[in-house]
This record gives sequence, C-alpha cells and structure tokens, in this order.
Amino acid sequence: MQKDIFRIGSFNLLNLVLPETKYYGKREYSKEDYSKKMNWIANQLSRMDADIVGFQEVFHEEALQEIVRNHPLYTDANIVVAEPSGQHPTVGVVSRYPINSVEVFKDFPEQLEVEGMTIPFKSFSRPVLKVDIQVTEEHHIVVFVAHLKSKRPMIPDDVKNRDHPLEISKGQARSLLLRAAEANALRTILMDSLENRDCPVVVLGDLNDNNTAVTTQLISGDAPRRYYPMNVKRKLWDILLYHVKDIQARQSSRDVYYTHIHNGHYESLDHIMVSQELVKENPDRIGRVVFVRAFNDHLIDETLSPDRVDCWKSDHAQVVATIELAEPKHKHAKK
Repeated sequence: MQKDIFRIGSFNLLNLVLPETKYYGKREYSKEDYSKKMNWIANQLSRMDADIVGFQEVFHEEALQEIVRNHPLYTDANIVVAEPSGQHPTVGVVSRYPINSVEVFKDFPEQLEVEGMTIPFKSFSRPVLKVDIQVTEEHHIVVFVAHLKSKRPMIPDDVKNRDHPLEISKGQARSLLLRAAEANALRTILMDSLENRDCPVVVLGDLNDNNTAVTTQLISGDAPRRYYPMNVKRKLWDILLYHVKDIQARQSSRDVYYTHIHNGHYESLDHIMVSQELVKENPDRIGRVVFVRAFNDHLIDETLSPDRVDCWKSDHAQVVATIELAEPKHKHAKK
C-alpha cells in the first residue's frame, strides 16, 4: 500500500512589497520588476511543489495572496500571514492541508539574563508563527516559521562614520546579541510544544546562521552525551530537533546544501528541523525525512562572477524536505 508523502519548504522571498511602494525608506519596485518578481516566485513554487511552505520577508499580504491564488498548485490553499503591516517584513504559511489553529508570538516569554544582567531585548525582530496543520486524517503537525535577526550591523542613527571598522564591529555584536536572545526565546516557546506532545514539530525559516552556530543550536537543543543513562537520553531526545540538512548528508555521499552566498562564503542560513517523530533512527517514529533539496542554482558568487542576482529574485535558496508518513496502525490491526 502506498504511504502518505508530503513536502514542506522554506522560502525567503526577499522583500515581497507591492509595486511603487517605498520600503526601508527609499527602495521600491517598478511595475515591471514587480511582475518579474511575481512570476519568478511562482516558478520557484512550481519547482518546489511543496504542500506546506513557510515564507519570510512578506511585507504585503495582498502580494502573497495574488501569487498563491493565481498558482495552479495552490488555488484552494490556506494562507496565514503573521500580522502584516506593510511597513516591516513578516512571516507566513501556505498549506494545501487544513489549518487547525494559528498563534503569533511577538514578545519574548521572558528576558534573557546573564549573571544578573538583563539583555535589553524583549521582542522578536520579526514575529514567530505557529500553525497546527492536519496533513492526514490521522496525523497533524505543528509548524513554526521564524526569521531571526540578520548579521547586518545594528548601528545607531546618530553615528556619523557608519563605515568605521569599530562601529561595524559593535553593530555586528548588537545583532548577535539580538539573534541569540531571539533563539533563546524561540527555544522557550518550543518547549511547550516539544514536551509531552502527541504530534511532530517542525521548525523552519531563515535563522541567519548555519546549523552548527550557537544561535541555531540554541533552537534545536543539544544531543545527549553517549554515556548518559538511557532514561535521561529519552527525555532529551524528546525535546531535540534534528536538522534535515544533517539527515540528508547521512543519506548522500555529496553535500551541496547552501542557501546563501556572502563575500564568497557559501552558507546554510535557511533551515528545516524536525522532532524525533520524523527521524528514521527512532523506532517509534510516525514518519521519516526521505529527501531534502536546496533550490540554489540562481545564487551567484559575486567574488568570482561579474553577474548579479536580479532584484526580483531572492538572495536565498529555497529548501524542501520530503517526508514519508508510516501507514496507520489500524490498517494492520485485522489480518
């Protein structure tokens, strides 16, 4: 009997803004560039062919609605955008499956403290979206879509020489502090869904750091040490998230997973992580990740090529994980 398979993806749209509308104070798309951007996004969605897509950098929900409603794969899909204002980028989800519930997180559940000092960040730079999705009659999954603070330096407006190396260094440190605080806050929120759950949890989005970075590992959690007692390991496995990048690397002899190129560095900033219910090494799994693909052939290494990424394309790759669900147990109950 054929098993249920679904695909879940992450897509940083790079400033999905309506045409002739200012964003970040001075930029805007012409009607021609906007049309090219809409067509390019639609083509990428066709290539991805994902049942669930988490989006980042949505300024205008109307633009995302236009793309999705005109796409043959998503004419009847459900669309959720986390509090779009048109002024700032946010995240969203498109799902071919029914959506059971939606929750948006803007503020941290608690502030991060370091040796009695409170880190002065209380909210996410972009909201986090939590969506419960019914993928089959028997299985539902909880999907979190996040977009953490970038590495771009946070430099106060009153700094005159914004290109000074020390000002850039301090600005990067501020960005790192915010991204670390966001990662810790997201992990705190995730714990409510990971502990004592009855369904898989998936976290996806542009986390603006690679899979081995401290900020990313704050979100996924640390694997238990090999010498821990089994009862301790089981508790830690229960709240651990697994990078599909690593799952794919163990299944293939070649790793070509990169989602962004900056100054000649090929980085993995866009992630999909799954809880143990979707990891094949878990004997009690209800499914498994069978294939992961990064759609990165439009990215250009500008240190080697005179070409540039067109303004209507994204500067990030799209990532899709194919997940195979196990057959429901009741199908084998009577024999």
